[in-house]
Amino acid sequence: MTQDFTLRDATASDTAAILRLIRALADYERLSHTVTATEAELHAALFGRKPRADCILADVAERSVGLALFYYTFSTFKARPIIFLEDLFVEPAHRGAGIGLALMRHLARRAVAEGCQSVEWRVLNWNQPSIAFYQSLGAKQIEDWQTRQLSGGALAALAKGSSHG
Repeated sequence: MTQDFTLRDATASDTAAILRLIRALADYERLSHTVTATEAELHAALFGRKPRADCILADVAERSVGLALFYYTFSTFKARPIIFLEDLFVEPAHRGAGIGLALMRHLARRAVAEGCQSVEWRVLNWNQPSIAFYQSLGAKQIEDWQTRQLSGGALAALAKGSSHG
């Protein structure tokens, strides 16, 4: 399937389209119930005084059909930045046209140009189409590491505790 598409940096006027794509990704990942972000919150996070992440959009016929939403972390061992890909999504009707590959290539080029150690991301264990796509790029699963999360009541309880443990 061939389609003409363009990649571009998202702008503040794209906030509604970005949220639409995030919700579509959450639906695909069976996580729609977890999306609480509002358009105003997303706008502030991406385009506010202190942006927290960047977004590249893929457009077909002036409609955003895919995104790569990412931010920077840092490797203390290498003293180099890491691009962390939070969301990669292409609408199902536009898959197979090279959009996902183009978004990943864009991030790879950016990482190389900026001296990043790597581009990293998470993928759900059951998402075999995405896992196969990432493997086709040469991506490897990070062995010996687990992702952990502190949130909700546990986060609040830790924050309320004394600074001495």
